[in-house]
Amino acid sequence: MKKRTFGLTAALVLCAAALGGMPAAPALAANAPIKCHLTYELAGWSAIYQHATGSGHVVCDNGERRAVTLSVHGGGLTAGKFRVTGKGDISNVYGIHDVFGSYAQGGASAGVVNSGTAQVLTKGTVSITLTGTGQGVNLGVALDKFDIEPAK
Repeated sequence: MKKRTFGLTAALVLCAAALGGMPAAPALAANAPIKCHLTYELAGWSAIYQHATGSGHVVCDNGERRAVTLSVHGGGLTAGKFRVTGKGDISNVYGIHDVFGSYAQGGASAGVVNSGTAQVLTKGTVSITLTGTGQGVNLGVALDKFDIEPAK
């Protein structure tokens, strides 16, 4: 009888250890992509070279949030001065840390006084769809680098 009890106890301990090593269902869900959302303000100028800086907030569907700084540097056939306030949807990220970095941006713009903008930025498989409204004068075609960094 003691051998049988010892054998059952050992089997139960082994099963419990095996189950303890398995990831729970919520841990598997953490590997699924989430969406993050950006609200921002940018101000800048362009005269062949384009430069803009700003700030914003990123909030992810998993509850992560962070204040961010934004900068745009690039060049092309552009001229103007502008201020833009907008929103962005960031897709194919697994956490807020995937949002930070440099994105490729290209586009054409034309606006006088009040204007609107919509752009798609990419960084590998991560993409951001930006929309915004602004004021100023801007005209041209440019290729830019759009940086998002954690605020200090």
